[in-house]
Amino acid sequence: MTMTSTLTATPRKADVESTPVVDRGLWRGAIVLTVLSLAGFGFLYSLAGVGVGQALFPKTANGSVIERDGKVIGSELVAQPFVSDTYFQSRPSAAGYNTMSLAGSNQARTNPDMRQRLEEARAAVAQREGVEPSAVPGDLYTQSGSGIDPHISPAGAAIQVDRVARARSLERSAVERLVAQHTDGKQLGVLGQPRVHVLNLNLALDALKAPARP
Repeated sequence: MTMTSTLTATPRKADVESTPVVDRGLWRGAIVLTVLSLAGFGFLYSLAGVGVGQALFPKTANGSVIERDGKVIGSELVAQPFVSDTYFQSRPSAAGYNTMSLAGSNQARTNPDMRQRLEEARAAVAQREGVEPSAVPGDLYTQSGSGIDPHISPAGAAIQVDRVARARSLERSAVERLVAQHTDGKQLGVLGQPRVHVLNLNLALDALKAPARP
């Protein structure tokens, strides 16, 4: 009869040294650091930024909105469409004047669809203003990179003066003065080009009363 004995093997030194040791303190430190980083940079930093912006630059921090009679009617940073002949028209928008989808058309100059669209847009502006297509400034039929540029060029405003003056029964000189008053020069005298803020100009027009007819 053969006797079978069960022996417990003693682990070798190499096996003991290769067994990973879980350092609970290391994990605890990593978790605390992660929580503090998320709370500090993801919440407190953003909250502080909002607070500083509201305290020092409240108008800019709130979107540079324009209000009339306590009602928000637009923003100094965003163009909007005007359909009446009594108003100056903004630049065309590839984004449909939607601030959630800012973009240009992203079409190349060689794209035949773009060239056709530009020709049609220029012809439409020329017909609206009663001028030759060659006289239409480029910013009135091309779209800005953002799609919501609130400005037009002084030339783009000048070509609309006659139409607006007729529609409002105003003297041409009165409308020209308003355009000049709302024309901003180059930034710091050297950056960019002179420009006219369309919404502010149209608001000034609404505040201008037409002369009483005899």
